[in-house]
Amino acid sequence: MFFRNLFRKSLRTGRRKIVNNDFGSYEIVEPWEVTEMKEVPSYIPKPSYSQSLLPRDGPKKPEIKDKNQIASMRDSCYFAKQILTHIKKYVKPGVTTDELDSIVHEMIISNGAYPSPLNYKGFPKSICTSINNVACHGIPDKRPLINGDILNIDVTVFLNGYHGDCSKMFEVEECDDEAKRLINATELCLKSAIDICKPNENFSSIGGIIEETANRHGYNIIPVFAGHGIGTYFHGPPDIFHVANDLPGKMQAGMTFTIEPILSQGGEEIKILEDGWTAVTVDHARTAQCEHTILITDTGCDILTR
Repeated sequence: MFFRNLFRKSLRTGRRKIVNNDFGSYEIVEPWEVTEMKEVPSYIPKPSYSQSLLPRDGPKKPEIKDKNQIASMRDSCYFAKQILTHIKKYVKPGVTTDELDSIVHEMIISNGAYPSPLNYKGFPKSICTSINNVACHGIPDKRPLINGDILNIDVTVFLNGYHGDCSKMFEVEECDDEAKRLINATELCLKSAIDICKPNENFSSIGGIIEETANRHGYNIIPVFAGHGIGTYFHGPPDIFHVANDLPGKMQAGMTFTIEPILSQGGEEIKILEDGWTAVTVDHARTAQCEHTILITDTGCDILTR
């Protein structure tokens, strides 16, 4: 889910601002110092943008993958989910998101894969880490996590020529009840959307059920970010919108795409900070996001990043 242009190196060091409001008690997050981009060994196969910053064009329409392509997608998605599961034990107060990025980076390259976000349109890190009021595309930095933070970690790997993509929410030690409720509702939105996916279902049905589920629990969807087709390309058709829409297009067996809604405790407006990537809520409301890559099968769908 990347829509920004080239990374412009910031940054000032962050400052702490704790708020207590109807959304809960938490720290508003702003960028801290970002360390240098990490290297990837020359022997590891790399996507087109690893040096150029700009990805090659993907397919013009949603791709129907064959058995060999699907097998490759299963491998990359399984690896991405393994990393996302493994990183949980490192999420604790005092650890920086830069340290989490280093851990994930080493895990990926030590297995002969490439961290897909790295240098994608200039993104400077190997994962996205979005905390509290950061809706998405948070850049790992030197801010230490604190008790009560909620954190999305987004992991994508490029393994044997195919990308696998997933994300989930983590609580840093113990968060408040409002944060727990937000995370639970986000996971329910994703589950509800996946449950309806099958051949000949409209892509637009995903947005309808996600928005309905979020609203029923008292939340808004941030509409400007979408899921996407995925394969040898990081992002391609179909675009998966998470709000009600009537755009054309139907699911077919062999298609792979991500579903990744972002729920907000408050309004749906976001702004992009000076780093060119970090998307934060205008009203400082917390957000939550979770993501799976799925495959449409002959009878329904399969969660490749389960």
